[in-house]
Amino acid sequence: MLKKLSDKTKLGLPMALLGGSLLFSAYHHSSKSIWVNRYIDSLMTEEQKHLPSNALKGLKIADGLEVSTFATEPMLLNPTDIEVDARGRVWVLEAYNYRPAITGNPTRPEGDRIVILEDSNNDGKADVSKVFYQGPELNAPLGIAVLGNTVIVSQSPYVWKFTDTDGDDKADKKEILFQGMEGEQHDHGMHAFVFGPDGKLYFNFGNEGKQLRDAKGNIVRDQDGDEISRKKYKQGMVFRCNPDGTGVECLGQNFRNNYEVAVDSYGTLWQSDNDDDGNKGVRINYVMENGNYGYTDEITGAGWTANRTNIESEISKQHWHQNDPGSIPNLLQTGSGSPTGIIVYEGNLLPKIYQGQMIHCEPGHNVVRSYPVQKSGAGYTASIENLVKNEQDQWFRPSDVCVAPDGSLFVADWYDPGVGGHQAGDQTRGRIYRIAPSKTPYTVPKQDFTTIAGAISALQSPNIAIRYLAYNKLVSDNSAEGELVKLYNSAENPRMKARAFWVLSKGANGKKYVESALADQNPDIRITAIRAARELKLDVIPYLKNLVKDADPQVRRECAIALRHSKSPEAPALWAELAAQHTGNDRWYLEALGIGADNNWDSYFNAYLQKVANPVESPAGRDIVWRSRTNESVKFLATLATDSKVDLKDRLRYFRAFDFVKGTKKSEALLEMLKHNSSEQKEINTLALRHLDAEFVKTNPVAKSALLKLMASTEGKEYLELEGKYLLPEENKRLFNMIITDKSPREASDILIKNLGGTALLTHAISEPGKEQNALKILSSMRWSGSKTQLDILQAAMFNKANSANIRREATRALGGSSNGEDLILKYLKEGKIEKSLIPSAVDGVSKAWRRQVRTEAARYLGGSTNAAAKKLAPISDLIKLSGDAKNGAVMFANNCSVCHQVNGEGMDFGPKLSEIGSKLPKEGQYLAILHPDAGIGFGYEGWDLKMKDGSTLSGIIASKTETDIILKMPGGITQNLKTSAVKSMKQMQNSMMPSGLADGMSQKELVDLVEFLTTLKKK
Repeated sequence: MLKKLSDKTKLGLPMALLGGSLLFSAYHHSSKSIWVNRYIDSLMTEEQKHLPSNALKGLKIADGLEVSTFATEPMLLNPTDIEVDARGRVWVLEAYNYRPAITGNPTRPEGDRIVILEDSNNDGKADVSKVFYQGPELNAPLGIAVLGNTVIVSQSPYVWKFTDTDGDDKADKKEILFQGMEGEQHDHGMHAFVFGPDGKLYFNFGNEGKQLRDAKGNIVRDQDGDEISRKKYKQGMVFRCNPDGTGVECLGQNFRNNYEVAVDSYGTLWQSDNDDDGNKGVRINYVMENGNYGYTDEITGAGWTANRTNIESEISKQHWHQNDPGSIPNLLQTGSGSPTGIIVYEGNLLPKIYQGQMIHCEPGHNVVRSYPVQKSGAGYTASIENLVKNEQDQWFRPSDVCVAPDGSLFVADWYDPGVGGHQAGDQTRGRIYRIAPSKTPYTVPKQDFTTIAGAISALQSPNIAIRYLAYNKLVSDNSAEGELVKLYNSAENPRMKARAFWVLSKGANGKKYVESALADQNPDIRITAIRAARELKLDVIPYLKNLVKDADPQVRRECAIALRHSKSPEAPALWAELAAQHTGNDRWYLEALGIGADNNWDSYFNAYLQKVANPVESPAGRDIVWRSRTNESVKFLATLATDSKVDLKDRLRYFRAFDFVKGTKKSEALLEMLKHNSSEQKEINTLALRHLDAEFVKTNPVAKSALLKLMASTEGKEYLELEGKYLLPEENKRLFNMIITDKSPREASDILIKNLGGTALLTHAISEPGKEQNALKILSSMRWSGSKTQLDILQAAMFNKANSANIRREATRALGGSSNGEDLILKYLKEGKIEKSLIPSAVDGVSKAWRRQVRTEAARYLGGSTNAAAKKLAPISDLIKLSGDAKNGAVMFANNCSVCHQVNGEGMDFGPKLSEIGSKLPKEGQYLAILHPDAGIGFGYEGWDLKMKDGSTLSGIIASKTETDIILKMPGGITQNLKTSAVKSMKQMQNSMMPSGLADGMSQKELVDLVEFLTTLKKK
């Protein structure tokens, strides 16, 4: 066989054979398939590997299933989202015009397209392609829902509603459903709409959305009458509304990029959420209604990297504030990734393990997964099962998944060396795959929506578009009630029973059916009934009286949520009954209690105390005290926080809980702690002071005395955190000594500058005779900060000819260490104001500037050719063919990249962590990121220029921003704490903070070695 294959190679035949994958097909099921495939792989060029005819090569499908291509390029390009309509056709959103300002890719001036793909001859392949709509305003839309003759398309800052009025598969009418979301052409903007079993629409946006406006531009108000904006809500959100866009409710908040929402037949919501790249914190969430999901601090809005008491030990949990009271637990954390489309599969064609479960696209790891869920107390647990994964071709980027009328799955493949993230390496490709049991042809069951019987049958379809038409027929026809009752009473699948119930609940006798379902033996039906009662705005109190002692904790969870914002005088006692049943080991149940008590904590907690007089005696009671938001819980918090019989580490949660309680009682309780006298008093004082307001401490004699005593006994990072918070001028001398003894000099310098008298102290020391070493250390400590005061000090030292040459050189070098300082260096070089002897120091000072033009322009003043190091690299298409030395690449990374990136904890924490970048990007993507960093700036890693009120400019990444404080990260992993009130304006940079000339200092071989090393960094 090897001889025959070799002979064909000589004849040039394998190129044709590989193009049609004939060899692969012939030996796919043979015992020799493995080595034949490997042999074929060795013959293929990179371009041949990406041919549509080889699309199935490398796809590993789960046992019992089969994957086939439904459509490939050129029939479609860059699919971001798909929908399968009631006729079995696949609707595709294309994103050819994705982020051209960043990628530099060409665009179609006529705009992106909505394409309908149809298999007209029933061979399982699309053979008809229609353009439903194309327009210049359609730019990389991210979500589509096909609801009868209406098509809803999500594309921030708009949600478009297209209508086909005459049935010719062309949009005849275009309207705005919502608008005002920020993030045009942004992956973190508005995502797809989904039709729910209750007849409502569900949708979400990521943390770039920020607000929601209606078709007229008015800010939309939520179920409480509050604006849907950052005034009330944080980060990404999930919503529900009526089909016409009215009645909007915010169902959850504080996600990062919750890409889509999936709704099951009981009305339960599921989502994925993307972490800040490189932190292995990607998660799957059960969306508990009205929950806070912890991406930023619930109270202050601070980012997850901000230090806090009882901070989680694992970064993946820090990322979502999992130790904070009020943060809903994550169902599943999946590590790294770039999650996209998600559904709940409620068909029966696929194997049982997938039935009733989430199906999810994870393009970062080239896989489509399922997450089998099991109930656990008031919440759930989940695991991971792969459906299809490409283990050979990292261009496989599944972006969305949908259920077809026959119960098979359709998967959209963005097919690109990257995964969005504002970059696209290829605009010419895109695929649609079908997943079904082996040897199962694609069929589209005929539907009859004109009869009640036909609509009843259609209501049970696994396809959402069919269920939409069935629901609307049944809910509008009073004669359907009898048949719906039959389905409700006879359905073996409780999900079908729930679907019938939702329609019945919307009818004239809806209340009757709600009350009947509340008594159903199946707890999922009882849960559905509670949700329906709330949607119908029925008085739920009489119902909850019968359910607050339900044996099922998930039913009690829904009872707690139903009590949210209740004004009934009976509500406190009902909540107390629910709280008394908390076991102390069910975080889901505890958070449901917290959601239910919102705005009513005083009355609810007091009612609880009537049932449980001393809650600190049991784990359950201690949980409820920790979660409470009322002054009545403060004395119990104080007792728990100071209980020396319990290890202090286990009491940190109670100190953290003080941050979530408002009022004077909190200050009084923390102040009282400072008066204690125990073996751990230093630790207690530190914690108490940390949770007291800074101004309160400085003006209260007891607190001020405790603070000074504490600071005298602390040092290092702990000392700097305290002094940075309180800014006591009494500490100026100590800060000065830290600078000249090299003990955190930069941090000490930053704080000293802010203190009264600090600037004068430093200025005097720089010019003090006989103290040159002190002066050099002071100047060096100011290099990276860039505040106006520090820049003024550096300039004065540089130009003062009375200073020694060493002092002037160090001042010149230090001046170029910040963005504002770089500009000053260039200005003075152009004006000839920097003496010749100082020019090398000036150029050296800006040699690490992230802006390439700063480095190159400054270098001109050294003399010689500025292009001496210039070299010509091979195109990326040729570079990817080269093999490098990963060991040498690791050295190149340490020398060139570790100043801003971490790998497995080594390096500086500035840019995205790269520990698993090899799993996310193939070589094409790696080269693109290095050579053209502006083509893909990771969200959350955009650079910002901050103009300060003192006239200075600071540049970096905003790690955290609250109403009062900003944490700015700068290259080298340096952070600077700023007061928001000191910032005049903020402007996002158009370019990446990653130097565009990173490869300038490398040979081509060194660059290839670096990429070889990066491709080895994969998920283990």
